Amino acid sequence: VYKRQVSTQSTWDYLGFEVEMAEQQEKAFQKQNNVYQNTKALLSKKTEKGERYYKTIGLGFKTPKEAINGAYIDRKCPFTSNVSIRGRIIKGICIATKMKNTIVIRRDYLHYVKKYLRFEKRHTTVPAHCAPCFTHVKVGDIVTIGQCRPLSKTVRFNVLKVEPFKIVGNVKKQFMLFQSNTHKLTSVSYTHLT
Repeated sequence: VYKRQVSTQSTWDYLGFEVEMAEQQEKAFQKQNNVYQNTKALLSKKTEKGERYYKTIGLGFKTPKEAINGAYIDRKCPFTSNVSIRGRIIKGICIATKMKNTIVIRRDYLHYVKKYLRFEKRHTTVPAHCAPCFTHVKVGDIVTIGQCRPLSKTVRFNVLKVEPFKIVGNVKKQFMLFQSNTHKLTSVSYTHLT
């Protein structure tokens, strides 16, 4: 018999010990696909909280500790489910975290106008699935996302890494370029554009 405290993001196990975990509010029974609960699982690994399936996605990205030790169940998480990352890996600034398990990334770029021999600033927004292992994502953070299969009508990317970043002022008014080959943040000077 589980007791539930939603406000403190903790649950009580059947022995009465308090267990910290990511907030899980689904009322249906949640289980991982690769963990067989009636015997020793072949694909899952033993953690201090029991059997849990997790994997390394490769491409130089580390599996977060919350994905290994957490108790959340997310079928769209690249670290704890069978969603594979393939295709593009892009960086951007988080501009919205209002949806459940989904954030919106803004990517700025320069478009060359041949007629005027100048660049113009443009941007695009990309919605990305944010697994419960990234609980600390805030507006203004620099987020690395990777392309995966379609997860919903508009979401085709998954969050892989979050770097905390402090932006003064409105996030949507900032213009930051991310170089694709070095993945470093560069600021745009207007002297280079003219």
